[in-house]
Amino acid sequence: MATPDPVDPATLEIKTRSIEQTLLPLVKQISTLISHRERPLCSDRSLRAVARVGQAVNLAVERFVTVGETIADDNPEIKQDMYEACKEARVAGSAIEKLCECALEDSLADRGSVVRAARCLLGSVTKVLLLADIVVVNQLLHAKDKVARSLGRLESVSNFTEFVKAFSQFGGEMVELAHLTGDRQNDLKDERRRAQMAAARQVLERSTMMLLTSSKTCLRHPECPSAKENRDTVFCQMRRAMDLIHYVVKDGVLDCSESQSYSNSQSPQQEDWDSSTVCSALKHFERLVETTRMTLLGPGCRETLTSALETVVERTQDFTDSAYTSHEHRENILLLCDRAKLELNTLLRIGNSMNYEGGGGSPSSEMEQAVMGVLRATRDLRQQLSATTMEQAGDLGQVTKAGQELVSTIRNLALANDIDRLQESSDRFHEYIEHILEVCKLLRHVALSESLQVSAKFTEINLRIYGPQVVTAAHTLARHPTSKIAKENLEVFADMWQWLMTDVTTVAKDVLELSQNRPEKQVYMSLPRPGKHGTTSKPLKPVRLDSEEQAKIAKAGLEMKLITSEMDAETEKWQESGSALEENNDIVKRAKNMSSMAFSMYQFTRGEGALKTTQDLFTQAEYFAEEANRLYKVVRQFSYQVPGGPHKKDLLENLDRVPTYVQQLQFTVKNPTVGKAATFTKVDNVIQETKNLMNVISKVVTTCFVCATKYNLDFRGLSARGAGGSPYRGGEGGGADGDGGGVGVDGSKTGSAPGSDPSV
Repeated sequence: MATPDPVDPATLEIKTRSIEQTLLPLVKQISTLISHRERPLCSDRSLRAVARVGQAVNLAVERFVTVGETIADDNPEIKQDMYEACKEARVAGSAIEKLCECALEDSLADRGSVVRAARCLLGSVTKVLLLADIVVVNQLLHAKDKVARSLGRLESVSNFTEFVKAFSQFGGEMVELAHLTGDRQNDLKDERRRAQMAAARQVLERSTMMLLTSSKTCLRHPECPSAKENRDTVFCQMRRAMDLIHYVVKDGVLDCSESQSYSNSQSPQQEDWDSSTVCSALKHFERLVETTRMTLLGPGCRETLTSALETVVERTQDFTDSAYTSHEHRENILLLCDRAKLELNTLLRIGNSMNYEGGGGSPSSEMEQAVMGVLRATRDLRQQLSATTMEQAGDLGQVTKAGQELVSTIRNLALANDIDRLQESSDRFHEYIEHILEVCKLLRHVALSESLQVSAKFTEINLRIYGPQVVTAAHTLARHPTSKIAKENLEVFADMWQWLMTDVTTVAKDVLELSQNRPEKQVYMSLPRPGKHGTTSKPLKPVRLDSEEQAKIAKAGLEMKLITSEMDAETEKWQESGSALEENNDIVKRAKNMSSMAFSMYQFTRGEGALKTTQDLFTQAEYFAEEANRLYKVVRQFSYQVPGGPHKKDLLENLDRVPTYVQQLQFTVKNPTVGKAATFTKVDNVIQETKNLMNVISKVVTTCFVCATKYNLDFRGLSARGAGGSPYRGGEGGGADGDGGGVGVDGSKTGSAPGSDPSV
């Protein structure tokens, strides 16, 4: 039976929890159908139950798309796309029901048809939900635009009567925007986006009182330039916050007209809160270094690695150029940067030598040691940068206390109209601000979580903008010492300073606590192997997911299972054809191994199978990445046989993506976590990265078979082991590659590995 082409899941990323929860019932029903298809023997009773599930799915989809079409009728901007998505969902739902009926009648010829229909249904329903979410986004943006227009009216009023009327309307619109942005913040899945939304909402909330007093002061003293500066700064900062709200809800895409309308604001696109930190630069460089174990320093690696290290060194200049960094710390940072350069040069020299001598498919022991040397150098550099930040953060308490005392002094001098001493105190106050800004900058560089990076960045921005406005408000009061509104305005800006100092102290505490509690990531020489002393970090306490957590990752697990089923169907098709391609076919063997491992990880998301704890899942993911590495090397050898043309181009394009996905999965697995919430986030990320890797592997394997058939190529003699095998992969046999660990029938590695629970 023909089924519609599945929607590519990669184009349908879900960014909100509400959509995730709405999809859960459908995910569970599809999982039931897929699980049934895997069972070789089924009773008539279970077949009838499956047929009923198929009918229930189709009926639920029909009700669902009816609601979707109603939404489309009310929102012309999404009407066409929504109707198309609803049509796709209807077709897929009907196909599911008919396929279930065929299973009941035992007339289902194509076993993969259920999987394809399930993928199509999941994709089309997700698309309907994402289109419906556009309506929510537009509602929020409409509320934001109303606030923006009210700000414009407030800025242009010329008397108190107009101001009171405009501010009253502005207040009501701000309440509506606060509710909508609060709901959106809680609904967002991405940690960075939630932190950005929280920062924008905080600016709007805190700025409202300053907007009131600065506008009143400006109306009372229109000839005073400092009063106008106070007011204009608040307006500008509130518009920046609304730009950020727009940026977050549109997921990083700003309309040109929107950004141009706020010509004084700083575009959020120019503030990538992660990529500009030394921590992110070090992570990127370390990933490139570890990737050399797979790519063996192929063409272009020298320039890429050298450029990445230069970026790291460039970003350490914020530490070495700081006037508050001690001479000892500055010298240590410079020495460690030089050491990293020397270690990298050693690695590049060995890599060039291996390429010249035509080394095998695995890194030599000398190259492995060079990789380890580079990673040790970057680890020591990271520790030194953290130590430098801790030293400067240790002075924060004293600096913030002195700054608060100085604010009181500035207030008294302004009331006394002592201009000379006010200027002197203002200069000292600016020095305190610069000192605290330096600490904020370093905190952002070493922050280990995305939310803390965003918090540190916005604390720095708000302090840089609003800190000097305390002095500006004081100058207004000094010019009009009897003005009650000018005095009230200074009090409000002084309160903002107190809030900012609390923010700085909180961010410093959180950043330093996280860096101290998080164990230093170990440098892995190889994967842990049964019966051997591995180099992994201290074993974590095994954790089991509860039913709610299993539900949250159910969709990602199902998508991974559907990809796995498609690859199984592909390999089975070649086996059933009796082709000689299957005999001694290392690509098929490794693809089956990966499929089995992915299936055991899918079972984990359902609370089933041999993987019982999160540590079991992480260990399995390590073996999965290792097997993908071996498959990559086998296919790389096979690609040399494929004649030039579109098929070879397609094969190499997909194959070149494998090392990146392998490294992403390995880094996710090795990333230490503290606490249950962080562990669940890691589980979610591991499942997502495994799904992404499985998706590209499926495309690689399919393209290999197409090429082998078209050009009558021979798979025999291909092996993941080259002439220069790494001593770290040696073992006493038992595995498919002599890795010391066999693959069980459920895909899990037999034996226990360091860090796993031996009792499970």
